[in-house]
Amino acid sequence: MSLVLGPVLRHVGETTASVWVQTEHAATVSVLGCEARTFEVSGHHYALVPVTGLAPDSRTPYEVEIDGEAVWPPSASPFPPSVIRTRGPESDRSNRIVFGSCRYPKVADPTIAASLGIDALDAYSARMAKRAPEEYADVLLLLGDQVYADELTPRNRRRIAGRRDRHPDWPDEEIVGYDEYVELYRDSWTDPEIRWLMSTVPTAMIFDDHDVRDDWNTSASWRGEMRSTPWWRDRIRAGIASYWVYQHIGNLRPDELASNPDYRKILEHDGDTWPLLVELADRADAETDGAKGVRFSFRWDLGHSRFIMIDSRNGRILEGGEHLMLGDTEFDWIEEQVGTPGPVEHLVIGTSIPWLLPHAIGELETVNEIASGRPGWRGRLAERIRQAADLEHWAAFRASFDRLTAMIDKAAASGPTTVSVLSGDVHHSYAARADLPSGPSARVHQLTCSPVHNTMSWMIKPGFRLGWSRTVGRLASRWAARAGAPPMPLSWNRLTGPLFGNMIATLDIDGASAAVVFEQPRTAATLAEKARVELTS
Repeated sequence: MSLVLGPVLRHVGETTASVWVQTEHAATVSVLGCEARTFEVSGHHYALVPVTGLAPDSRTPYEVEIDGEAVWPPSASPFPPSVIRTRGPESDRSNRIVFGSCRYPKVADPTIAASLGIDALDAYSARMAKRAPEEYADVLLLLGDQVYADELTPRNRRRIAGRRDRHPDWPDEEIVGYDEYVELYRDSWTDPEIRWLMSTVPTAMIFDDHDVRDDWNTSASWRGEMRSTPWWRDRIRAGIASYWVYQHIGNLRPDELASNPDYRKILEHDGDTWPLLVELADRADAETDGAKGVRFSFRWDLGHSRFIMIDSRNGRILEGGEHLMLGDTEFDWIEEQVGTPGPVEHLVIGTSIPWLLPHAIGELETVNEIASGRPGWRGRLAERIRQAADLEHWAAFRASFDRLTAMIDKAAASGPTTVSVLSGDVHHSYAARADLPSGPSARVHQLTCSPVHNTMSWMIKPGFRLGWSRTVGRLASRWAARAGAPPMPLSWNRLTGPLFGNMIATLDIDGASAAVVFEQPRTAATLAEKARVELTS
């Protein structure tokens, strides 16, 4: 079959859609009469087909053709037809946004499979396939760790061990080259339930550390350690290039794609585009004048809801004594998108790592940031603790935390009914309500869902239960104040959680009302509701 991977339905508007595919050979790909020619990356072929001429508020089944041959859906598919459902006046005030993070692929080894449990996204897809199309999700948000380049399945270990073209300096237990990343995405996205789901629900994505490597960009010290290895340059190029191809370009709206100089160069290039992607990856990784050369943050307008995805991993500024989650240029862009005039009833912000953590952990991260900046053995010890304990969330970048809080406070006072910050990463799920300095009328929440499919360290449950303790939180606040940490610019209260185990969450928006539902797989095709929180009550 000439279709290797996909179709993946990406950005969808009122009359347009983008459909991503990977093909076996160079070809012309057609969807609903709209065509795109593939581009090549190191012998692999891809197309992002811009579908135009759709009617607002329509539901259109589609097929994929490669060089005139129908390749999707499969002839014996057990799933309903893949459809493109556009937005429009009738659907402007409703959204069903499914989200989660940290999805490890399925494995054949029964012991590892048992420890991973049931894939929550897989179970969601199997259930959705049995429901009426009007009950389908409107958006799927994958909030980081779509692939694990540093925690390999047995199959991937065998695969890279058998490669004769691997450089002897490359680590045996980690992905390095682009071809190896290609196999990671195939392992993750060829699962039949996931493949159908992503062909039918518009999907937005962002990376987190494991898409590249654990603790990616946690500090300048970490970056220095990685750069000293003989394989890191190959790894970061392959990681960013594959992210751009598989995830990023589908995040962009049609107008952004049309004006994106990197995308235009790729489409206009004759032959292998790998050299162009190497240049792009080097530019994205480098820091120049406190900024990154590529912006991966993006915005989707979902009727009367606005979604802003923040790149809280590659966008970090760590050199020259800086310690910022985002450079000023990118943060300026985020604030501009949040403040753009329009009918915004619900503002949704995505960031792979949580804005609001358990209180004690947030205070610990701020104290660790202060200690890491000290000279001598104290600073070195704090840095080792930072990396060992993953103390790298928004509270560990305190200047950026305060700026994000101020932005959310201002946005919440400007008219929306709710502001919801969606995150993953921390391998437990929860909802927390924020009380902001200005006392805005909008309800503001941190909604965290993680993992979708992964194991859980024995330390997770007691650690996060203790972290959410009010008594421990008060003690941590006093300790942080004595350590020189500024007072937190807001307060927040946990509404539900911590919830442990594989989970998928749904942000349901219906007019002025909004609620979040956390569900856990009971079987491969059923989910049990673990918690529901009304966000507007």
